[in-house]
Amino acid sequence: MGTAGKGNWWHILYQSILALIVIIVTLWLGFEGYDYYQTPLEERFYHEHHEWFKASGLFGHGLGIIGTALITIGVFLYIPAKKYGFLEKYMRLRYLLEFHIFLCTLGPILILFHTTFKFGGIVSIAFWSMVLVVLSGVVGRYIYLQIPRSISGRELSRQELKEEQERSLSTLAMVADQAPELYQHIREYQNDEKGYFARRTHFRNHFNQLKSQLGALQLDAKEHKSILSNIKAEMVLQQRIHRLALMQKLFKYWHVAHRPFALIMLLVLIIHIGVTMAMGYTWIF
Repeated sequence: MGTAGKGNWWHILYQSILALIVIIVTLWLGFEGYDYYQTPLEERFYHEHHEWFKASGLFGHGLGIIGTALITIGVFLYIPAKKYGFLEKYMRLRYLLEFHIFLCTLGPILILFHTTFKFGGIVSIAFWSMVLVVLSGVVGRYIYLQIPRSISGRELSRQELKEEQERSLSTLAMVADQAPELYQHIREYQNDEKGYFARRTHFRNHFNQLKSQLGALQLDAKEHKSILSNIKAEMVLQQRIHRLALMQKLFKYWHVAHRPFALIMLLVLIIHIGVTMAMGYTWIF
């Protein structure tokens, strides 16, 4: 297994561990407090574990504090690191983003159980803002992945992508000699001006046509596989170049929508914490 293969394996393991932690914690919380959480609100006061699970109880209050801490760390670790790059030599930006998503997913889940699924008052504003932040974060993650980046996670410029494309095309020079029509067909894809969704459909059709043309050539299996792989890589690269401007614009709009919800959530959260402490609910401190 090459270095890239090992890197992908570790990355998958890293993502799997984070996802597994979120799933296990969610299931455990649901299992642990199922009887209490499914008890009607007006009857919970008489539940034998009410003092433990209620929002101000030792367990419930702890979930709120830990959940808030996770969100705070997730936000204030990622944003400055992304802007100033002071963690680049320790951790790639894409991994840091995934850790940010992990903390800002697990944190809201803990806070959800802290609320005991009871929403009302000013806290409900923070909660629903938090839900919108999480949901918009999923959208943002999708857009982020569509923007071509270097191994470290740095956004690539159009010029860098063009240079990468020239290198990719040079690996297909042999095709130009053996099958000029096929090579011309490959290059035609660069001039495809179809829209985003139409282009995604056209990608498969165009690739299948190229695959058929390549199959008509008398090539051995290894050479055929290598050229086909290069053709696909070239087309994927062209897709990335084509959608770069669109995704950059969408990502800019996404920030405009994502930040207000995050700020509202943090503001109400600070008020909630201040009021809670003023009323004497200090947990174990």
